[in-house]
Amino acid sequence: MSECYLIPASECVVEEDIKHSRFISILFHCSDPQMMKEQLETVKYRYPNANHYCYAFVCGQPKSTLSSGSSDDGEPSGSAGRPMLAHLQGSDIGEIGVIVVRYFGGTKLGVGGLVRAYSSGIKQGLKRLETTLKQLRYPGFLECEYAQLTDVEYFLTQYDAVIEDKLFTDKVKVSFSIGKGKEQALNRDLALMSQGRLVATFIP
Repeated sequence: MSECYLIPASECVVEEDIKHSRFISILFHCSDPQMMKEQLETVKYRYPNANHYCYAFVCGQPKSTLSSGSSDDGEPSGSAGRPMLAHLQGSDIGEIGVIVVRYFGGTKLGVGGLVRAYSSGIKQGLKRLETTLKQLRYPGFLECEYAQLTDVEYFLTQYDAVIEDKLFTDKVKVSFSIGKGKEQALNRDLALMSQGRLVATFIP
């Protein structure tokens, strides 16, 4: 499993006229299937009365097949959704979705023509798409004395950890998330700082 991967940083829209049909390809960040449903409703509102709203998505890491899907939305089977999904899975970009809106212009393209048409905008969009790097993180927890909190926060910052919550009781309970592969080094520094009394636990 990769420790980081690219995800879309913004939406990208490509419009084309192919044999009198209008194709609008919208690529966007999509971290779960619910986001895909919401984006589909938004696109239908933005581009009303189209003949087809075909889509594909990969919600996890690049090439993931565990949380992915596609739809031909009335086009001939295999002519839209599956080729669209194949392009996403081959892009080395994770958490990505695409919807291709088609306004039919009266000329039938055939299955081969449809595959090319639904793929064209995605190919262009993937070249233009702005991306950002996502770091995979583990949830972590530790408990420290009040006097140790400043040092704990310093080490968490040094390891690019994100503090999610702090609970102040007789001690301070810190919840955080940290990049994969950094857990042992953090615990080593915490042990050195506290003479072995501090240790963080992680949920894989």
